[in-house]
Amino acid sequence: MDLKGKIALVTGGAQGIGRAIAKELAMAGADLALADINLARVEETAAALAQETGRQVIGVKMDVSNITDAEEGVKKTIDKYNRLDILVNNAGVTRDGLIMRMSDADWDLVIAINLKGTFNCIKAVTRGMLKQKSGRIVNIASVAGLMGNAGQANYSASKAGVIGLTKTTAKELASRGITVNAVAPGFIKTAMTDALSDEAKQNLQRLIPLGRLGEAEDVAKAVLFLASDEAAYITGQVLTVDGGMVM
Repeated sequence: MDLKGKIALVTGGAQGIGRAIAKELAMAGADLALADINLARVEETAAALAQETGRQVIGVKMDVSNITDAEEGVKKTIDKYNRLDILVNNAGVTRDGLIMRMSDADWDLVIAINLKGTFNCIKAVTRGMLKQKSGRIVNIASVAGLMGNAGQANYSASKAGVIGLTKTTAKELASRGITVNAVAPGFIKTAMTDALSDEAKQNLQRLIPLGRLGEAEDVAKAVLFLASDEAAYITGQVLTVDGGMVM
């Protein structure tokens, strides 16, 4: 899958799954803008990826929950590269807790970043993609948005919202050659899962037919496919990357 000549913006790109996605896109030939609320960290990641991949990579500060920030991040990307072909909405947070104990602040924060942030970034790129009559938007959802997850009412609701937003946006933009899809990861190895006990990891693995946790690269490869020309006739879909947990 060749992305040479393409420009991609990855939100939440400073670390974890976002960094893995950015690297995968760069290795396929794309030049990148990485967005994160922590400017120092995202600039460090951008410099490291540029050295690793040989592509142009810039870091931009962005609070996706703020529409002005989202628009400014997109503007900086276009000012640098003169176009934007691929948007990956990866930025997200969790604030877990049972509904009866969940604070308004924890509910509002997760919805603001995970759902409104995805909306803000889509809105910020839409005008430019419509003008060029092409574009790829890939939203990172979650299996929690498909099946729910106890203790994650805010997160599950936000990701279910991302799935609905994906399908609606796909219908609105399809006539201009813009595809919009979602990737829904299951249990992926991250710093959070690394901290779990061996027993907890084994319990998670029992839920997964393939018998292992996913890697960030598993998610990144799915995003690469949906961002590529090979997926030109796919839109409004949710691709689960979960080892078969949700069928």
